[in-house]
Amino acid sequence: MAKTSEQLDSTSMPERALVPSRELLDAARQEARAVAALNFYNAETLMGHIRAANECGASIILQTTESTIRYLGMRMVVAMARAAAEEIERPVALHLDHGASYELAERCVGAGYTSVMIDGSKLPFEENAELTGRVVAMAHAAGVSVEGELGHVAHNEEEGDIARFYTRPEDASRFVELTGVDALAVAVGTAHGFYKGDVRLDFDRLRNIRDAVGQRAALVLHGGSGVPEELLRRAVSSGIAKINFGTELKNAFTLAVKQSLGSSDEIDLRKTFAPAIDAVREISSSKIRICSQL
Repeated sequence: MAKTSEQLDSTSMPERALVPSRELLDAARQEARAVAALNFYNAETLMGHIRAANECGASIILQTTESTIRYLGMRMVVAMARAAAEEIERPVALHLDHGASYELAERCVGAGYTSVMIDGSKLPFEENAELTGRVVAMAHAAGVSVEGELGHVAHNEEEGDIARFYTRPEDASRFVELTGVDALAVAVGTAHGFYKGDVRLDFDRLRNIRDAVGQRAALVLHGGSGVPEELLRRAVSSGIAKINFGTELKNAFTLAVKQSLGSSDEIDLRKTFAPAIDAVREISSSKIRICSQL
């Protein structure tokens, strides 16, 4: 009996499992590059990331926040990421971005995430380390990587000098020693959301953090959207192994949808969303190339 096209599709591609982010970050550090961590919010943004990763021949980290989990549902998020991993030619991780509690991290580990972040950055140092250490013990037992945050990567809406939140090298070293995290998000000048002025990164501080932490953990830069390419490349050269992107992706998608819907009476979403998918692919591809130092 002849196979259907669906059966042919399912047997013609090798099944690829999601991998822990530590695998990707260790490989990146050995090659003096970084991994682009791309937030997805729906099928269309995910399709843009898939196409970008294959276009660049690179591994990526797919990320969701708790808000996206509430929007899509945990099972849907994991199923979509697993399907994406089968489509992408290089290894892929699924990461929880800015997990706010032990309970959420535990749910994600149980559901199939291969990497989780526990963000205790607003807690006192000892409480942050204790919470992060608990998540590390739980996640590592399941083969899942963990990212912590020390210092505080501010939002652009926050008032005052963000330098007061910057990570101190000596604290970073002690935090990694106490917690055993695989990756550490550091505060060196970036912020979440759209930047209101020039972006200034403290590269001396970043290099000092890199030297203090050594090979024990990969360093992560949050707030990558809107940072000029030259600064992102310098950050990678100074020790960053993972850069997070979200705001630019949402913005590109939304602008493309508005333009598509506003210029036509077309009601077929497969057609009206096509330019938005391509807009995300274009942004994602550019970020992957920067991280890969291409």
